[in-house]
Amino acid sequence: MTTGSTTGSTSGSASELTRLDASAMAAALAAREVSAVELTRAHLDRIAEVDGPAESGVHAFLHVDREGALARAAELDSARARGDELHPLAGVPVAVKDVMVTRGMPSTAGSRMLEGWVPPYDATVVEKMRAAGLVTLGKTNMDEFAMGSSTEHSAFGPTRNPWAADRIPGGSGGGSAAALAAFEAPLATGTDTGGSIRQPASVTGTVGVKPTYGGVSRYGLIALASSLDQGGPCARTVLDTALLHEVMGGHDPRDSTSLTDPVPAVVAAAQEGARGDLRGVRVGVVSELGGTGHAEGFQPGVLQRFSEALDQLRAAGADVVEVSCPNLEHALGAYYLILPSEASSNLARYDGMRFGLRVLPEGVDPSEVTAEQVMAATRAKGFGAEAKRRIILGTYALSSGYYDAYYGSAQKVRTLVQRDFAAAFSQVDVLVSPTAPTTAFRLGEKLDDPLAMYRGDVATIPANLAGIPGMSLPVGLAPEDGLPVGLQLLAPVREDARLYRVGAALEARLHAAWGGKLLDRIPAWTPATPAATTAGASA
Repeated sequence: MTTGSTTGSTSGSASELTRLDASAMAAALAAREVSAVELTRAHLDRIAEVDGPAESGVHAFLHVDREGALARAAELDSARARGDELHPLAGVPVAVKDVMVTRGMPSTAGSRMLEGWVPPYDATVVEKMRAAGLVTLGKTNMDEFAMGSSTEHSAFGPTRNPWAADRIPGGSGGGSAAALAAFEAPLATGTDTGGSIRQPASVTGTVGVKPTYGGVSRYGLIALASSLDQGGPCARTVLDTALLHEVMGGHDPRDSTSLTDPVPAVVAAAQEGARGDLRGVRVGVVSELGGTGHAEGFQPGVLQRFSEALDQLRAAGADVVEVSCPNLEHALGAYYLILPSEASSNLARYDGMRFGLRVLPEGVDPSEVTAEQVMAATRAKGFGAEAKRRIILGTYALSSGYYDAYYGSAQKVRTLVQRDFAAAFSQVDVLVSPTAPTTAFRLGEKLDDPLAMYRGDVATIPANLAGIPGMSLPVGLAPEDGLPVGLQLLAPVREDARLYRVGAALEARLHAAWGGKLLDRIPAWTPATPAATTAGASA
């Protein structure tokens, strides 16, 4: 595996180190221009500078492992000094979404239900990253059990968008995306059940990829909806995302849904795409996902930047045509039956009996307490409002007499969505749409309107229903609010490499047009104001 070229000297200040791409960090480590300890300490100092509590800081991290990270970095420096053969990314820091279990480190999934739980094993993804020598900085904030689109449903308070402290960073992977945009980490992991990697990437000006379902092991991911959950990489560039993808991916015999295919050559695809030549590539604009430029509910500035990105694809030689996937209009409804149904089953394990939180009922003689009373008290205390809402929805949809009418019908819609994508991919190589209908909304703005929150996932959910891979990359700032806009790329199952080739080509052209990266324009972090603090505290 190659890591690309450096972006310049690494002899500057610690703050300059944290702004390097992961590929540049890897090259600097290999050239011994910087040590893993220096790189790790620079990021830990940046976290200490901006992260802070939910009331005022970015609050991207729920747990920071300062001592462990520095110790691991020192081990890698010693190994490099001995001349040991190391992975190209060895010594590069990474942030891990708190839905992935980590041996010896708290893993909460953003819920009081698992507060204080320290797993005795690593998720396969974490195992792979440790083996590659990535330095784990800590665990990132998220909506409780990955239920949400804003990270306001974290039991430990919201994360704030580094572009504006009063805005959401997306969800459920808002912590990972915000850590990247705030230069607290160059790489991060995420999970995508309905867009939880791609939507946070869109609203923070970063890159996020949902691989083909089964392409990255789900072993050790705290389950939300098992037929939809998919781990994936998050970074600030397409190439960096590809580098992490190749570390995370691959078959895992401990996951029965894991593909046996070899890891796709996504790094090579990104490097090929960076040359900016898309001649012969057919790009389909999905008319039902805001592609026509007049879609209801899509912010004008989002559609404007999306249209300009299409012009860049045409300029790179791509053949851009409009395609229709008529059943995608039913995807949102089907998703919000399938997800709660599977969530209600998966979350049944949190009963106060085996691990995690246990609450004894009040006013009951301890000698007469029943298991049912403990379960009820534990779940009432441990689950937040959104988790309870979805558990109740899912339990109802799966109940006797309603299974066929709700869950069964939703699965039929899922089949229709898959057929729509198959028909579309018989005409084009990749599909594109805006990643999200709007830029980052204000903290607290949609907390009292769950349906409005759900509609924010309208463009990302169909890929999860179909199991196809998707990527979001930044395409500019919306003129009306100056906040990032994302473009979504979709490819057929097992064709993840297409995303990286087309994404890297578009990224290269946009960077040339902008004279740099979008994150170069991010304002200096300003702690939250009292008004923003009030809004965020409502979560």
